[in-house]
Amino acid sequence: MALNIVFVAFFIIALIIAVIKSIFLGDPTIFKTLTDGIFDAAKTSVTDVAFPLAGTLIFFLGLMNIAEKAGAIRKLARWLNPFMKRLFPEVPEGHPAMGEMVMNFSANMLGLDNAATPFGLKAMQSLQSLNPNKETASNAQIMFLVLHTSGLTIIPLSIITYRLAAGSHQATSIFIPCVAATVVTTMLSIIIVSFKQKLKWDFVLIGWILSIAALISILLFYVHTLSDAQRNTFSNISGSLILLLLIVGILVAGVYKRVSVFDAFIEGAKNGWDVIIKIIPYLVGMLVAIRVFRDSGALGYVTNGISYVIQLLGFNTDFVPALPTAIMRPFSGSGARGMMIDTMKTYGPDSFVGKLACTFQGSVDTTFYIVALYFGSVGIKKVRYAVWVGMVADFIGVIAAILIGYLFFR
Repeated sequence: MALNIVFVAFFIIALIIAVIKSIFLGDPTIFKTLTDGIFDAAKTSVTDVAFPLAGTLIFFLGLMNIAEKAGAIRKLARWLNPFMKRLFPEVPEGHPAMGEMVMNFSANMLGLDNAATPFGLKAMQSLQSLNPNKETASNAQIMFLVLHTSGLTIIPLSIITYRLAAGSHQATSIFIPCVAATVVTTMLSIIIVSFKQKLKWDFVLIGWILSIAALISILLFYVHTLSDAQRNTFSNISGSLILLLLIVGILVAGVYKRVSVFDAFIEGAKNGWDVIIKIIPYLVGMLVAIRVFRDSGALGYVTNGISYVIQLLGFNTDFVPALPTAIMRPFSGSGARGMMIDTMKTYGPDSFVGKLACTFQGSVDTTFYIVALYFGSVGIKKVRYAVWVGMVADFIGVIAAILIGYLFFR
């Protein structure tokens, strides 16, 4: 129901704004802008999103099949079972979904979005096999999706790369703020969903949460002691190195367990096309709606309205020029990335606004895209409270990013 409302609302709002602009503001090109945007977004949803995703998806699904046959995923699931089973009580102990979700979270934490998506889609498929009502999202699927949309990242590799490309002399300055904001978002997301699902909080779950927070704090402290050059080297090397070690480790485990590695890879990779075919309609529909909403000017009006309210309340509004990245982020990763790059070009990558836009980009994930992609891949039509909880997580991430941005950059 939530996706239906959002999908229809975007088009209706865009049409109303277009009519007002055409009649009262004398803008004769607005309708052409919207229709051109519809066709362009429909095309790029396939050519720039779905097809580029296909290669990565096929490769990592093949790799996942090797890991599953070698028993690596089951072993990982058993190791993390005390924590995961409290967040996902519907998932049986030792089920492959546990390890697949961990691999998805791990790839996200390293800032490796392309690797995280295949792991996440595989995890969603495994969770769907446990779902008694195939068209309605289960509690486990909602918890997984909300944790994913909280965007936990400890190495914002891609953002640092874009800052370097924009000519930043302090490219890694957003490292600690991004991590701090996303940790706050993830922890509060767990709390919100756990209360909604009436999960039991015991000493084990609290201990794991505190341990994760402690590990992140140690990492942040270590990175804080490095020079700018050392942080840049650490950020650029660590994520890619860990991913490469993961790939080689899975292949070696497959050989060690006498798995027919290449045959297992082909078997798993074949599922990639099936997933791509399933998700294309969902991607096209949502990304076209987002494009119409943006091209109509609605996004700009939202930003201006927020700025006006903040001014009335008497708060500092220096952060407002960075808000387009935060507002676009839940709807489109590429759109938010474009907003971030545009903000850095306009204000400078090392300005307060430029750094804050990058922090927004790294503090949350693309809720609507992820809902459409992950639930669409398994045929979920009733998402229950997943959207609004995901949006609450996004809002928390934005507030955390603003506060941390003022702390670090002002």
